[in-house]
Amino acid sequence: MSLIRFLYRNSWRLVMLSMFAGLISGLASAGIIALINSGLEESQRTVALGLSFLGGVVLVVVTKAFSEVVLTRLGQDIIARLRLHLSEQILRAPLRHVQELGRHRLLAALNEDTDVIAQAYVQIPLICVNGATVVGCLAYLGWLSWSMLAIVLSFMVFGALSFQAQEQRALLSFKQARETNDALFRHFQSILEGIKELKLHRERRQAFLATALRPTVTAYKRDFVKGMTVYAIATNWGMFLFYVVIGLALFIVPEWLALTPQAIAGSTLVLLYMMGPFAQIVETLPAVGRADVALEKVEALGLSLKTASLQDQIERRDHKGAKVPRRPILNVTWKRLEVVGVTHRYYREQEEGSFHLGPIDLSFSPGELVFLVGGNGSGKTTLALLLLGLYAPESGTIRLDDVPIDEINRESYRQLFSAVFSDYHLFDVLFGLQQDGLDARASEYVDRLQLREKVRIRDGEFSTQALSQGQRKRLALLTAYLEDRPFYVFDEWAADQDPVFRRVFYEELLPELKARGKTALVITHDDQYFSIADRCLRMDLGKITTVTEGVGAFR
Repeated sequence: MSLIRFLYRNSWRLVMLSMFAGLISGLASAGIIALINSGLEESQRTVALGLSFLGGVVLVVVTKAFSEVVLTRLGQDIIARLRLHLSEQILRAPLRHVQELGRHRLLAALNEDTDVIAQAYVQIPLICVNGATVVGCLAYLGWLSWSMLAIVLSFMVFGALSFQAQEQRALLSFKQARETNDALFRHFQSILEGIKELKLHRERRQAFLATALRPTVTAYKRDFVKGMTVYAIATNWGMFLFYVVIGLALFIVPEWLALTPQAIAGSTLVLLYMMGPFAQIVETLPAVGRADVALEKVEALGLSLKTASLQDQIERRDHKGAKVPRRPILNVTWKRLEVVGVTHRYYREQEEGSFHLGPIDLSFSPGELVFLVGGNGSGKTTLALLLLGLYAPESGTIRLDDVPIDEINRESYRQLFSAVFSDYHLFDVLFGLQQDGLDARASEYVDRLQLREKVRIRDGEFSTQALSQGQRKRLALLTAYLEDRPFYVFDEWAADQDPVFRRVFYEELLPELKARGKTALVITHDDQYFSIADRCLRMDLGKITTVTEGVGAFR
């Protein structure tokens, strides 16, 4: 099972320690059954037997508690590491791969899958302890009668094989339900992001519910119920076999075998005692099966996200002291950034064929203000993502002061940029900017961005994000300013601003960046401000068709 292998692989020492404690608990439980069986005879009731019973009870309680605590702690530790690992994998993965996977799949893995796995880990200590108890009871049963043990084991093997055959059907249904769950998360995302459109258009809302959401919800319910039904039948079949064995022990086997009354009573008592642990094991199997499916889904997602970038591998080898390729140092006080023959191709969603950008040849210098213009779908944002190092070129190269940017130094290269994207995300906290006087500096920008009456910054945290789209975008600009990096990229930043603040952005903030020696690439449609730029680049169908030099060239 993937779940057990994952648990063993991550911390086998603690697993073995817990299972050893559980085994002692199980054997001690079997010993208590033996003492009870002996105590049923009046002649055997002695002080020594009573003290042995007390010692056995204490041993059972202590070892069982120890096993449960160790495995519960281990399970939660692994879940925490799994969530962190998956989050790190997403952040390490190439942006294009993350976009192709889709947010709904990632959210399903981070929320649904890890929660299912966590629930199963809570059950694992019980499975281990109860399993050890069953083993101990079987050992005592073998001491009472080898023939009875052989009969019980035969039924257990038959029950396990028949259960396994049914379990495969249940797991298949769970896998189908898990795949449907990805689509369900996509529909939930559509509800949250398209709620205004759905409220505004009754027919669209009804069609969405009837043809998308309801069939998906129904399919998930059908597959999940089918899986649980198969498990219910299989587990109750196992309980039926258990009762059959008890009936054999009481009514049939004594007629076949010459068993003493004490052996018959002891065997029956052992089997009755085993029913509790056995039933608990059986009841946890559906949760473990679902967790197995969830873990396979998470691991498959990790493979598609690439387990680690070349940069991560290099850092790990550096840490271990192994030989690594020599990495050129990227200078923050750069002199020239060149884009040479860069091309990029990717398939557009819901369209035939692919979008091809390039070849692109460009160069940038410190203190330069460049506008990038063009129609929707012309490739402006794709070019910006290539320039930022978020996309890797298919061909061509990007060079910083004659140093080629590749997988070895791309992460370092990205640290030269600050960007405000058209689909930006505004964090509640100024992460990564903790420094002396941060609140004071941020408050100055809040004043300049005319947000003093709307938001306060304390300990690097925004007091609120309940703002208009344009105001939130100003806070994103504030974050970029505080990063104070040498190259800025603004993707349609002014599109959500009122005319007054749009003028402030073009005529005050951008010239100020230029005066500070910063380079800025501004994707814009505001042709009335083209005169501010040192260069204007026009894109069409993935190629730069016009380059106009000099202030006022587009006026």
